Formats: sequence, structure tokens, C-alpha cells
Amino acid sequence: MPPGPSPEARYRERSMWLDTFPGSLAPRPALDGETDADVAIVGGGFTGLWTAYYLLGLDPTLRVTVIERDICGFGASGRNGGWVVGELAAGIGKYAALADLPASLRLARAVLDSVDEIGRVAAAESIDCGYHKGGVIRFARNRPQAERQAAETAHHHELGLTADEIRLLTADEARAHANATGVLSGIFYAPCAAVDPARLVRGLAEAVERRGATIVEQTAALAIEPGRVLTDRGTVRAEVVVRATEAYTRDLRGRRRQLLPVYSLMIGTEPLPQSVFDEIGLADRPTFADDRYMVIYGQRTADDRIAFGGRGVPYLYGSRISPSIERHHRSHERIHRTLVDLFPALSGARITHRWGGVLAVPRNWTPFVHFDRAAGTA
Repeated sequence: MPPGPSPEARYRERSMWLDTFPGSLAPRPALDGETDADVAIVGGGFTGLWTAYYLLGLDPTLRVTVIERDICGFGASGRNGGWVVGELAAGIGKYAALADLPASLRLARAVLDSVDEIGRVAAAESIDCGYHKGGVIRFARNRPQAERQAAETAHHHELGLTADEIRLLTADEARAHANATGVLSGIFYAPCAAVDPARLVRGLAEAVERRGATIVEQTAALAIEPGRVLTDRGTVRAEVVVRATEAYTRDLRGRRRQLLPVYSLMIGTEPLPQSVFDEIGLADRPTFADDRYMVIYGQRTADDRIAFGGRGVPYLYGSRISPSIERHHRSHERIHRTLVDLFPALSGARITHRWGGVLAVPRNWTPFVHFDRAAGTA
């Protein structure tokens, strides 16, 4: 029997971003027995790695261990649409109802400012991830979408965002950014950048190691308890344990329903000639979407592909995760039809990659940060 694909080859199959990553995806060594740390971080995606990066920036003497079941960037961090967008997914109003409006506005401003901060870190750490801050253009392609856009823009201006940050566009102004079909109006939101997420997350892992962190891969966390992480390769004892497992939280003991695993699927085209972009626009590489409730998202990559994705994959009862969903043929075909409907000039573009992944959604649709100082868990 011929040998199966290598671990690195299997990781490259997970997304276009990982497949085209120019460096090695060979796993780092696994945990070997027991070890001690000041901070143990479970999860080698963006949540865990950014946490490690800034902790070590604040205190370089900290002993930080990042525990990853596969390789850094295996999950949503290496498969997503590559948007660095400075907005609160739940909206400012929902956070204001939980706390107060001034606190919610401060949070919104911090999230908005994070777009430039990610670009700053990428430059400072020499992470070649194609970072380009071209904003996001969202189209309204029917009357209800146009009405929602007008109300949304007015609401954000009332909350203090400027016209340079968010503005309502006429149909012609929207098509000047991206020449989509059926456009009635648009919103241009400036605090958004396009990146290659695999290059960013892999580069961030190396930056974290340069700051002194230890990253162990091929190490599955089984349970998080106060003061320790139990894994299939041993135990990490730590003063503080940070859970940064996102959708894979459901695999931790006692946490199956803590977050909602939701699948999103993507396609990627071959590199396209300039003649195609002369027709469809995207000259400044804005990310793009329309305002349908069933989310879609896309970008022009640094190597002139179109990466495009959306929802539509069935939820698996009981918070199950199944790799077979990542190759859901009907959903990929629907995503392709949607892309061609937006930009008919792409009808002949060859689709070189089809992939998917699972992300975490809080069951109240409100992202959160938690820290229990007494228990030492975050």
C-alpha cells in the first residue's frame, strides 16, 4: 500500500492560504511530560498568539507556553476570508445594553484602532502577509438592503464615527470601488484591511517565539482546570490558563455547548489578468460583500486571485464538528454562483481551491473576554 500524504501535505489541503504558504508547515515538537509556566495558552490561532505576543511585550520575563493540537493556524485563523475589520460583530447597541454607551464606544474605538495596530505589528515583525488597508465596500442590491444601509450609516455618525470612517455611497460611487451587478447603493467602511491569514498567523507564531514563548504542537488539550492544562502528552501547570480554543472549545471536557461551532466555506480563483480587474474594479483591494442576511465576503489577494466565501453549510446538531463539511459540494457551488452573479466577468475564471472551516459564535451572539483572577482562568 502506498504511503499516505505527509502531515504537512494534509495541512496544506485545509485552505488556499495554507496551500500557498511559502514556508514549512512541519509541526513543532509536542509537549513531553510535565512542565511549568506562568501562563499557559490553549490554542495556536490568532486569539492565543495575540494574547502571548502582548503579554510578553508587557513582561518579557513571563514563561508563556502555547499549546496547539495541530499546527498554528490549523483552524479558522488559517482558513478565513482575510479581513482585518474594525467593527463589533454584535453592534455597539448590544454592548451598550449590557454595560453603558460610553464603555461600548470605547470598546468600538479600540476594535477600530486594532486594524492599524495589526498592520504595525506585521511591519515591525517583517510578516509578509499582504496587508493592505483598502477598506470594505458593501453593496445594497435590493431596496431593503439600501434602506438598512442608510439607517446604519446615520446611526454610526450619531455615535461619533466620521464620514472618513464610514459613508453612504451612490450606486455609481459604489461601482467605482467594485463594479458589481445590480447595485443600488453602498457603504464604504475605511477601517478594514485585506491579509493572507495563514501568512499572518504563521508569522505571528514566529514573532511570539522570538519574544520568548514556547509553542508545543501536536498536543491535544483534554481539560482546563484551575492551575493546569491536561493534555494527551502531559500536564502544563500555570498560574493562569487562557482558553483560546474558539470553535474547538467543544472538545474540552465539560465545555461542549459553551460556544456554537458554525461552518463557513470558501473558494479561490487562479491568479487573474489585469484585464479582468479593469472590468470588475477592486483596484485598491477593498474587501467586499453585499448586505444580504446570509453573509458573503471576498477579497482580491496580493497575487491577484479572488478569495470568496459565505455561509450556507448546515449546522450539525449537538455542536458536532465534521471535516466532511469542509468539502460540502452544493455549498461550494452556491458560493461560486453567487460570485459570478456579483461579477459576471469571473464566469470563466478557474477555481483552484475549495475549502471550509469552523468558527466560534457565542450563543448570545456577543463576543466576550473573561478573566477569573481567583481561579486563574481566562
